[in-house]
Amino acid sequence: MTSFRRTAILACALLAATGAQAQAVAMSPAFGEAMCSAWNADATLTGGLAESGWAKNDGGRGHKAMQVYRSDCPNSARIEMQIALKDNKAQCVYGGAAKSKALDKGTDYLMWAETPKWREMGSGELGPMRAMMFGSLNFEGPKMEAMGNMGPFGGFLMLVGKVPGDWSACP
Repeated sequence: MTSFRRTAILACALLAATGAQAQAVAMSPAFGEAMCSAWNADATLTGGLAESGWAKNDGGRGHKAMQVYRSDCPNSARIEMQIALKDNKAQCVYGGAAKSKALDKGTDYLMWAETPKWREMGSGELGPMRAMMFGSLNFEGPKMEAMGNMGPFGGFLMLVGKVPGDWSACP
């Protein structure tokens, strides 16, 4: 085997290993998919939001839609999580690119913030109440419903910090 060929094989192996460890860009469809899995692993979200009745308010569609995006990323698409009541749990049944064309303001949520604020909310440094009060988190949807579920809502915002993601690039 020539030295050039060995170098090329080593370079390909290194690239493959690096690519396997690469993280999804934060708020990209792949990140949304990972958020969905993290949601389903969180007992506060799956149990608390089923017990409170939050998941039942689905407008008769069988799921609630939650869309989020980074407002400082020009032209970035929204990601969406769809939550449905299954087996007496509020389970994420879809996570990825936004599918819902129009959100129902009585059941669905749209949230956006600048990257540094998402990072602060994901670390727990900035709680949901303070984030909404001071305009760090922009929010459309049933506000009273969210206020009645502030603990789980805070848990949802913490998922942003639990899911590994590349925050240095825009989706």
